[in-house]
Amino acid sequence: MASRAISSLPERPHPLARAPIVDKANGWLRQAWDRRWLPPPSLDAEELWTAAAKPLGDQAADAEIAGRQPDDVADFRLRLERLTKAIEAEADLNPLGRAMAWGQLVRVIRNRLRFGALWMDRPELLATRLAPPIIVIGHMRSGTTRVHKLLAADPAHSATRYCDASHPVPSFPDMRRMKGAIDLMMMRRINPWIDVIHPMASGEVEEELGWIAAALNHSIYESQWRIPSYSAFSEAREPAPVYREFARMLKTDAAHRGLADKPRVLKVPAFSEDLATLLAQFPNARLVIAERRLEAVLRSAVSLVANQMAIQCDNCDLGWIEAEWRRKLALREARMAAALDGWSGPIARLHFDNLNADWESEIARTYSRLGLDLNPEALAAMHREMESSESGHHHAHSAQLAQFAKRSAQAG
Repeated sequence: MASRAISSLPERPHPLARAPIVDKANGWLRQAWDRRWLPPPSLDAEELWTAAAKPLGDQAADAEIAGRQPDDVADFRLRLERLTKAIEAEADLNPLGRAMAWGQLVRVIRNRLRFGALWMDRPELLATRLAPPIIVIGHMRSGTTRVHKLLAADPAHSATRYCDASHPVPSFPDMRRMKGAIDLMMMRRINPWIDVIHPMASGEVEEELGWIAAALNHSIYESQWRIPSYSAFSEAREPAPVYREFARMLKTDAAHRGLADKPRVLKVPAFSEDLATLLAQFPNARLVIAERRLEAVLRSAVSLVANQMAIQCDNCDLGWIEAEWRRKLALREARMAAALDGWSGPIARLHFDNLNADWESEIARTYSRLGLDLNPEALAAMHREMESSESGHHHAHSAQLAQFAKRSAQAG
């Protein structure tokens, strides 16, 4: 089954390869703007805010501050200003990239205002008491997704779904699962290799990257746009406002879905960069550290970032991507080590190779280290998760990486 799924994919001959539909979309948008059929989207911070706030009308001003500390409100405005300036000055977006950036940022602002409106109406959501979370820490491409999904398969735990991560504001009736499915359908048209790199389904377990992106943490943006000035600004900035917003979103989601009493299994690779702040926000957390050789992580990370950037920029520099993500990994390693040095809570460490060799023993050891009960029901659910993943496109990524390395060696 796995071989049939993989064979249905188009070839990805180079890390910066992109689907033909991207070039068609760029041509159509460029023509539409040149001929004034459509106005080119503005990435000015104030104009983005005006467009996002329009559906909320007179309620927008109050929704911006509802449930939030003044520092959090000011932090978001400053981040938006700095991010948009970095995009304009550094990202060199093509027309599709510009349209996608406009859509992402308007959606982020609008969701922020919709959350504020919800919290004005239902302030009790912010008082939700959460069970101590289980947080998976590690670099992207180090096995964190597999660990995350195995732990989340346990019926005693809870997890965020793709549709919740992508559409975080609860709706009544809740149409988020359908919206998530539509998003993924469109995403796969633009990027046919997305499931090779990171498999997703609307109702299945997903990391909370979109939730820290909702407070304009740099992680999701620097993985798709070349914006070094914003990365530097955000890396140097205290991330507490980001994680206070994250906690508010988590409480809201847990209350809405009736899951507050179950430990949430959380996972975002950027957590390693902000681990000290994250642990201050969740001091009763249990940690699972996913480990892998850094050179293997780097190759896989460069593949992911190149795949994202190539869609939105016509002049991507693969050498720059590799150098930047070598720097990022070193920064995250240093910050994670410093945060863990002062941490006395429960920790389990899982190495990528050991997980590949015997995932069941590694999970059993993890449960023991964290003081959790690995019962037959949980183990059966994990076996089902592993069996379902066997037919996924993601098995093709290692083959892609090997092919990239071979072609690079031949060219050199």
